[in-house]
Amino acid sequence: MSQRTLAGLVAVPLVLALLAVAWLSPLPYVVYRPGLTLDVLGKAGGKPIIQIEGHQSYDDNGQLRMTTVSVTRPDTDVHLPELLAAWVSKKDAVYPWDAVYQKGTTDTQSKQEGAVQMTTSQDTATAVALDELGQPVPEVVKIAEVSKGAPADGKLQVGDIVVSVDGLAVTTKNTDDAIARIQKTPAGKSVDLVVKRDGQERHVSVTPVEQGGSQKIGVSLGVDYVFPFDVKVNIDPDIGGPSAGLMFSLGIYDTLTPGSLTGGQKIAGTGEIEPDGSVGPIGGIQQKIAASDRDGAKLFLVPKDNCSEAVGAAKGDVRLVKVTTMHDALTSVESWVKDHDAKLPSCGGAA
Repeated sequence: MSQRTLAGLVAVPLVLALLAVAWLSPLPYVVYRPGLTLDVLGKAGGKPIIQIEGHQSYDDNGQLRMTTVSVTRPDTDVHLPELLAAWVSKKDAVYPWDAVYQKGTTDTQSKQEGAVQMTTSQDTATAVALDELGQPVPEVVKIAEVSKGAPADGKLQVGDIVVSVDGLAVTTKNTDDAIARIQKTPAGKSVDLVVKRDGQERHVSVTPVEQGGSQKIGVSLGVDYVFPFDVKVNIDPDIGGPSAGLMFSLGIYDTLTPGSLTGGQKIAGTGEIEPDGSVGPIGGIQQKIAASDRDGAKLFLVPKDNCSEAVGAAKGDVRLVKVTTMHDALTSVESWVKDHDAKLPSCGGAA
């Protein structure tokens, strides 16, 4: 047997072993796939997804579908066969793991963060919808978190509205000043907070402790709204993230106004809603468009900063409309319902 033949016989098993390792080893990538779409005007568990108490509400026989992306979780192992399948798919996408998640992120942390973002997006969507109806909603500063065992634990509660800190009236514009006042409290001295809880104001005295060179009481502050009536979004808690904000806002507006915003049609879209009504970009736009086509939508609302990606989506018969604010999304939907050939802002210019 020649040396070349012998070398070949030795090399083949090694190559096969290396291929097997490469085939089975987890790789640092994340796969995006079209997820579910959900009609926010519909029902979940026999109850309306958008629930209004204290104000007249109206039904719409059309659909406003929020869209989602199915994303592999931070702790999920992704192998070469799955990546190859996603690479050749026209509807899936592959991204480096660290382009999607921060180092050390776990499945639990990712889910918790998504749940917080979802709740925040619902509140902002409600405020924007009411503002569109000519009913501005006051913003307040609330206790967003109380650390267990901290000086504030047992004295302040999540949801308390912060009225003042040591005599400083607190607004959404001066929260940094309020925090600084606490941080500069002399050692051993208490700070007096006035908070509103269950509609009643109360004084709470808390003595900060030193942490990292400044005085802290162990709370996090957040911006919230005081709504004139109750608006709840009844949605599966496993669905997280902020990207349904635009569709929530349109759905709440539609539910609070007589007549049909959709004209009985299926309309889908995405976009993070900001307090000023602007619509921010999101991830997975191509997968969301593909999902909306799969589920029968004929119009898709695209955040303007996602337009360059959106034009390459497998969109079927879905018409893509560029949106900058909730107001222009509303205007485009109304125009399209009246005339499906109406000239609307598109990702390639006016169309």
